[in-house]
Amino acid sequence: MTRNIAVIGFGNIAKAIITPLFDKKLLDPKDVYCLVNTKKSLESIRKGYNYDINIFQANSRDSKIIWDCEVKLLSVKPQQLKNIIEIENNKNNRDLLVSILAGVSLEKLNRKFPNHKCVRVVTNIPITIGKGLTGIAWGDELNADQKQLIKRLFENSSKIYELPEDLLDIFLALTSSGPAIIALIIEALSDGGLTGGLQKKLSEELVMEMILGTVNLIKDTNITTAELKNMVTSPGGTTISALRVLENKSLRSALIEAVVSASNRSKEFR
Repeated sequence: MTRNIAVIGFGNIAKAIITPLFDKKLLDPKDVYCLVNTKKSLESIRKGYNYDINIFQANSRDSKIIWDCEVKLLSVKPQQLKNIIEIENNKNNRDLLVSILAGVSLEKLNRKFPNHKCVRVVTNIPITIGKGLTGIAWGDELNADQKQLIKRLFENSSKIYELPEDLLDIFLALTSSGPAIIALIIEALSDGGLTGGLQKKLSEELVMEMILGTVNLIKDTNITTAELKNMVTSPGGTTISALRVLENKSLRSALIEAVVSASNRSKEFR
């Protein structure tokens, strides 16, 4: 798929992107050059990772080889970006740099890496089980072949959405912060079952199966969420009683404001 790839930072998300390419033999481990920050991380990957990749500790003499790779996947924490120093190579063409850093804009990436064509990507934690959602904002000057190459990096572990950059912050809020919100809702609903006398494990199982069934019902029958709500809400019944409590507690407004807050926080990293 490409001659070689550098992975700058090799945490869970980076592994989730790269490992399926090895599993499906779309990429040879010997063509991947990984840069990590500490000796402990380096040794952990060498001992625990299933594939024998080239791996270097940051600031080592050999680590400069990553700047010769035609594609760089930037997967450090946003606050670590200042520690990454671009090394210009002798190529006539500009290589690709793909950033999955939350909130870091293309403008900032282009200033930081002037010798690269930059791409900004937002993805989420379900990518670690091949169920991710990935939003891509293309930088300037990428051709169709380069865009296809980048999409192939992610298509084996996630569903891809091509978006203008100004929508990536709200995409992040919904899809990347969203799993934590859903986890909180699952936890709270299962605690409700616990309060009613169910064992914790059973209550959590019932909540998760209920959510999966509800999502599948909406998708398979193409009904709206409002139609589903009306299907299970009868006059004076249990569901309208529950919904009344949620409305009185402003749950709907709280969820909306949570998404807006996450989006605004993402913009602050620019």
